[in-house]
Amino acid sequence: MFSVYFILLSSSIIHLPLLSPLDYIYIVQWAFSTTGSIEGAYFLKTGTLKSFSEQQLVDCDKKSDQGCDGGLMDNAFDFIKQNKGLCTEASYPYKGVDGTCKKSCTDDSKATVKTHTDVDPTATALMSAITKQPVSVAIEADQSGFQFYKSGVFTAACGTTLDHGVLAVGYGTLGKKNNSTLVDGKQKKSKKFWKVKNSWGSSWGMNGFILLERGKKQAGGQCGILNSASYPTL
Repeated sequence: MFSVYFILLSSSIIHLPLLSPLDYIYIVQWAFSTTGSIEGAYFLKTGTLKSFSEQQLVDCDKKSDQGCDGGLMDNAFDFIKQNKGLCTEASYPYKGVDGTCKKSCTDDSKATVKTHTDVDPTATALMSAITKQPVSVAIEADQSGFQFYKSGVFTAACGTTLDHGVLAVGYGTLGKKNNSTLVDGKQKKSKKFWKVKNSWGSSWGMNGFILLERGKKQAGGQCGILNSASYPTL
């Protein structure tokens, strides 16, 4: 049984392009995490679902971030604030390589970041943030168990060396208390989870999502999900 305590947005709300973990694992996931949280905040503010440009961040956010060589979501929020908005995906489509900053595009000032909030590194704080809106988080994703994840609550060994930006969109419990359910391919008791949107396309994981164990007895939580979470206010 899939018993969800809270899921903020469905998969249709969060725009992330189709990427393959084999081809794009460490390219510009920071930009996808950024636009995912921007799109969620924009939807909650305006009631309109709109896709924003990762490529603009890759090409133009060069003061603190390095395009395909890496970046941080907090830096990207600062760039969007200084830029007074972000281009739409349609007017500045994703190419997957570093390019020259495009000066003209369909810019949306309603996507301007007023400020961003760094979430305290506790499960309670992250749950509170997720009840407001999607939250950008950094995790460790270099483990093969994560990369080839298929379904269930991911409880396998996963470190806290942060190398991948994703989007936390909900939390809940898989399976009823005292009833067994399929977790990581084995029958186990119910498990609490974080619902996380990855940027590797719908063929990866559970239609592009992973359920990370919530309440992991590890500093920083499963895959370090608690260590670097933030969200924008538009």
